[in-house]
Amino acid sequence: MAAPMKVRRIFGTDGARDIANRGNMTPETAMSLGRAFVRFLAGRGLSRPVVVVGRDTRRSGSMLEMALVSGMMSEGADIRTTGVFPTPGVGFLLNRGGFDAGAVISASHNPAEYNGIKFFGANGHKLSDDDEAEIEALMLEKGEGYLRPAGDLIGEIYHDEGLCGLYVEWLSEQISQIQSWDWPIVIDAANGAAARIVKKVFSSWRGAVGYRGMDCGGLGINDGAGVMHMDRLSSEVVEQGARLGISFDGDADRVLLCDREGRVIDGDIMLWVIGRCMSKAGLLGSGVVATVMSNMVLDEKLGEAGIEVFRCPVGDRYVLSHMRETGACLGGEQSGHIIASDRVTTGDGLCASVLFIKSCVELGENPDTLVDRFPRYPQILKNLKIENREFVLASPKLEEASADAARKLAGSGRILLRPSGTEPLLRILVEARDEGVMREVCDDLERTVLEIASSQQVGAHRRTYG
Repeated sequence: MAAPMKVRRIFGTDGARDIANRGNMTPETAMSLGRAFVRFLAGRGLSRPVVVVGRDTRRSGSMLEMALVSGMMSEGADIRTTGVFPTPGVGFLLNRGGFDAGAVISASHNPAEYNGIKFFGANGHKLSDDDEAEIEALMLEKGEGYLRPAGDLIGEIYHDEGLCGLYVEWLSEQISQIQSWDWPIVIDAANGAAARIVKKVFSSWRGAVGYRGMDCGGLGINDGAGVMHMDRLSSEVVEQGARLGISFDGDADRVLLCDREGRVIDGDIMLWVIGRCMSKAGLLGSGVVATVMSNMVLDEKLGEAGIEVFRCPVGDRYVLSHMRETGACLGGEQSGHIIASDRVTTGDGLCASVLFIKSCVELGENPDTLVDRFPRYPQILKNLKIENREFVLASPKLEEASADAARKLAGSGRILLRPSGTEPLLRILVEARDEGVMREVCDDLERTVLEIASSQQVGAHRRTYG
């Protein structure tokens, strides 16, 4: 008999996340998470763990950091804080050694009013679903008969500015190896964690560099800047006559680029370019891991180069998990999480941007031609605000509509229905060579989902007032 699946209620696809100071992201919850995390580590033989903690620029970050750190120290953990620091930087420090675990306070690409908490193991990898479920269970334990640490058993805290410098030095060294390009570029730091370090990282770039999204004030993170607003970067690249634009999200674990015409170079194109370069160098392993959101043309283009594509659920930790299972050394998401396992342990936007440029140089690729040579299947994505997502997804009516959609696509496309792991959204993705069929299928699925959601609300109303 299979073991019962552990249920997570606070954690989603990328840590715990909510509007800061409300719901699941209050200081009280952060403190409880901190305590539970250290108890989780203690259960694995780490009686006095050393935990490295970073955060992005959000105003709520300091508040939640103090609460999280207080919880961890109260359970006997020693803390090393980096201050504002990219999420992948914490993964880098862990992979380098000297720490037992890590934590990051960030809500990634979400607006400034949100925040989140994600945990890492000593290997720099994000925790598994089961690990997060165990931490949630530890939060609920009342702990009768349990004595908290006292005296010198309480943890200590140090702020270490030098930790940031180690990550910057590593990235800068990789950029300094690119000698053949001196193109003017524009970089958008999303008013987030990358804004603290990106000028130092690209100080050795041989061409002119323009910057936007450099406000670290905390209220402008992802607001009109970064990967969620690529139109702003695209406009500046064209206006300034730059050859390339590079854009990060709030915690710099994602990156998107644009060519000199302002056309977006997304994660799929980056996987196509980097994958071929790593394959040529004998560093790719068994192939490339992409999520269910990647366009079907990625399979075709990498297939032409003899490279296999493996699919996995959305989320960079699922990408990494599938990479380890399949032996692939490169994986990523269309949204810009890219993981090259010979370099990083989690999605790293800064590293991926450098690796993409180096791959273009080594393959003799001109970034201006990539979008034209990557003929995507037409794709439409609808985000529907649905509170009762589990009810909708389990509906026989939706199953019937999905089967009908598959018949209409007849092997020349696909559909994907999935709940967001960070927001109350149900996502509908339809992809097909025939754009008319694609839109028809998407409209039918959207109508069915809304009808099912509405019927449950009506039913609940009748049960309450009938």
